[in-house]
Amino acid sequence: MAERTYNVLFICTGNSARSIMAEGLLNHLGKGRFKAYSAGSHPAGKVNAYALLTLDRMHLPATGYRSKNWNEFAKPDVPEMDFVLTVCDKAAGEVCPVWPGQPVTAHWGVADPAAFAGTEEASERQFMDTALTLKRRIELMLALPLARLDTMAIQREVRDIGKVQKAPQ
Repeated sequence: MAERTYNVLFICTGNSARSIMAEGLLNHLGKGRFKAYSAGSHPAGKVNAYALLTLDRMHLPATGYRSKNWNEFAKPDVPEMDFVLTVCDKAAGEVCPVWPGQPVTAHWGVADPAAFAGTEEASERQFMDTALTLKRRIELMLALPLARLDTMAIQREVRDIGKVQKAPQ
């Protein structure tokens, strides 16, 4: 019996950096078991160049991303989400659309690397630190025995993953 594919939507306000990196990371690390998407409550309209550079430096695809509104994923004709994860505090506090189905929701807030003001080198480091934190959280989610857990246990585990602050260096 083939293992099912889980759909995951990463949400951030601007959908230009954190949610884009999370989408790229999960699509790679999930190896077909997960299909990741990203969106924003107030999309920036373009993807941050440092986010794409970070994905490239992690040897992940850095093309094909776009900044889009979360309403695109609240329509009846889109894939039903199994997980909806916010990656910024501002988006976590907003009133979200009603997602078709009953996805597991959690907040995995990380600092906005795009808000960092510093040298180009320091900015690149901020983006990489953010990507590594997201990568660690995604790895923890991938390690969950989803087929053996009930919905409440999955909800608790996925929420707890959001409390993991820094990736090991």
